[in-house]
This record gives sequence, structure tokens and C-alpha cells, in this order.
Amino acid sequence: MDIFFSDPWWLILIKVVLLFVVLLVWTIFNVWYERRLVGKMQHRLGPIMNGPLGLGQALADGSKALLKEDFSPTKTDKWVFNLAPVLTGVAAFTTWTVLPFGGEVEIFGVTTRLQLTDLPVAVLFVIAIASIGIYGIVLAGWASNNTYAFLGSIRSSAQMISYEVAMGLSIVGVFVLTGTMSTASIVEQQAETLQFQIPFTGTEFDLGIPGWHGLLLLPSMIIYGITMVGETNRAPFDLPECESELVAGYMTEYSGFRYALYFLAEYINMVTVSAVAVTLFLGGYLPPWPLNLIPFIADNAWLGPIIFVIKVQLVFSIFVWLRGTLPRFRYDQLMDLGWKKLIPISLLWIVMIAIAPGYTLPLAILLLAILIAVSGTTDKGTDDEEIDFDAPFDAFAGGYPVPPRPGQQLPEMAGVVRASGTDDVHDGEEI
Repeated sequence: MDIFFSDPWWLILIKVVLLFVVLLVWTIFNVWYERRLVGKMQHRLGPIMNGPLGLGQALADGSKALLKEDFSPTKTDKWVFNLAPVLTGVAAFTTWTVLPFGGEVEIFGVTTRLQLTDLPVAVLFVIAIASIGIYGIVLAGWASNNTYAFLGSIRSSAQMISYEVAMGLSIVGVFVLTGTMSTASIVEQQAETLQFQIPFTGTEFDLGIPGWHGLLLLPSMIIYGITMVGETNRAPFDLPECESELVAGYMTEYSGFRYALYFLAEYINMVTVSAVAVTLFLGGYLPPWPLNLIPFIADNAWLGPIIFVIKVQLVFSIFVWLRGTLPRFRYDQLMDLGWKKLIPISLLWIVMIAIAPGYTLPLAILLLAILIAVSGTTDKGTDDEEIDFDAPFDAFAGGYPVPPRPGQQLPEMAGVVRASGTDDVHDGEEI
């Protein structure tokens, strides 16, 4: 840890400026990348007109947002209204201070690491700063004096609580396995080759591949992958800003530069949770097999940032894939997934690896078998059953109001006489 706190001030300044520039350029690229990839998935072209391959489109959109008229609606709390996007933007950049891009190198005669700094509790620092960023969303909805914005901020706070609990539990397995919360130490420990132990025999086999935590803690990685989508409010978990219900949610009253801050923070947060997934579960900046067997690649620390960026971009592609293929969840389904499935599974997994930390691979297979057995005995509902169109229709039968299916009729309301024909028109009588 001493190497992080011995850098001269000019080297720290260089790291800060480079980190800021990299995140801005990366965001511009990801906006273009998402549009192009979704276009390919949906057999569209995506941006092609502005610049080579349409690369100038994201830059043009960002410039338009910066130059657009910016105003505050009437009766807003202007101080909080202006503070909220700044708070979210600052939190988005701050989380990257402890994420490693590479190993130990020498810059202008100074030995340092390709990382701004590290802490003994670096992973908890990332989660804490991400929680602070949620305040920017909550305050935006409260200060906007808009019903849709307020509903979006309330949804975001509930969603953050639900999925941060599961996210925190998913990374406990990494702490149990490594005995540290330092991001640099977690990455370095994944350089060791994977050892497979035959249960109750003590016999070990060296598999020759890096011992990434994604292999050893597969359930933890899957749970984290689900929670990172909910934590960033992205489709299909984009309930705080869903256009079909809340116009734009907590961002409804924002425009210009302040809207651009939220837009920037959203894309940086997607890259942030992807980088955390790579750091904790996918070996960070370490080369994958079989590239780790090539001395030039394995021993060259300057290739670490390239490997790290490629891994993060591949994880970021999952966000794009989900957005282009899955419909939005209902809010009750979102809460059920977090509280009734992810959190209990995470707790069960923590207990299992705490009892036998040296047998994570067999335990992962056992947990998967348990989940398959439990899901096979669960009542799957009446979706496949034949609908009785003559039975009275209850819109709240499933616990959530739904419209009638084609052919079903709503029950007659007491005190209301329906006219003949297909139109449900009251005859003037009062309920």
C-alpha cells in the first residue's frame, strides 16, 4: 500500500487528468457503440452520417446538450435542483480513483502503479460513493416540483436499497476467498493458477488456467451481474426513468448542461460497475488464458490497460444486449427479484462458502442443483391453462391490476347500468 502514497504531486496530477480525459472519451465512444450495436441487433444502420462510421454523432449530441438553453421550472428548490446533477456527476468520477488499470510501472524514473490510489477497504469505498450518487437522483425528483420526477426518484431510492443489499452480499464471497478488500490485491491474487481439490481426499490438480473469481465464485458473479443492471437503472430495470409511465422520471425537468451531467453519469456508472465486475471476478488487467502463457504479454505491465479496457467493454456490451432484447420489468417483479430471490440466494451462498471455502467449485454446482430442484417444484401459475371467459374477471387476482384479456368482460358495477352494444356508456344513473 505504501507505493500509492509515495507518488509526487505532479504524478498524481497527471493520473487525475488522464483519468478524467479517458472517462470522457470513453463515454462519447460508448454512446456511439451502444447505438451501433443495438442497430446491428435490430437490423438497422445506427449512426452513419456524421463523421467516419457516424463517430461524430455522439460528439454532436453532447455539444447540443451543452449549448442548449438551460432553465429551471417555476417553484423548484433552485439550490437543490442545481446541486443534484453535480452530486451525481462527481460521484461517477470519484469511484474510479481506486480501480486499477494496470500493474507496477516506471514513469519518469518513479515507480508507481497504473491506478490513482488504493485503500484497505477500496471495494467498500466504491459501493459507498455509488450510494452517494443515488442522492443526486432522489434530490432531483424532490426539487423538481413534478409528480413524474418525484415518482421516479422514489422508485430509484427503493430500487437502490433492494439491489445494493444483494450487490453487497454478492461480493462478500470475494472477501472470504481473498481476505482483503484492496482492489490491487484482489487482482493480483487472481494471477495464481486454478487448483482443483477432490472433496475429502486432499488431492489437488493444477489446471494451468488463471484462478479468476468468476470461475471460483460463479453464483456471486451472476448475482452481481444482475444487480449491476438494477443499480444503474438500465433496461430492463429502468423503472426510475421509464418513458412509457413517467415521461423521463427524475430527469423530466432537466435540460441543457444539467441533463448532460445525468447522461454522462449514467454511462460512466455503467462502465464503473463493469470495471468492478472485471476487477473482482474476471482478473482485472491480467491477460486471459492462453495469453498469460506468453512472457511478452504476461510480463508487460503497459499492456494491462489495454486488456482491462477490452474486458470492461465486453461486459458493457451486456448492457446494450439487454436493452435491445428484453422488455421492461413491472415494478413488483423488480422488487420480487431483489428481495425474494437474489438476497436469499446470496445469503445461502455465503453460508456455504464460509463453511467450506476451499470447495467453491463443487459448492457452486451444488447450489445450482438446489435452485433447479426448487424451481422445478414451484407452481408455475395458470398461464398455460385454458381461460374461462364466462367466469367473473378479477383485475386484482394476481396481486397487480391488469386489463381483461380479449373475450373477457368486466363485471357489472353496482348502481351502474351499461347500455346495450359494445360501448360501455352509463345511462346517467349515479353510483
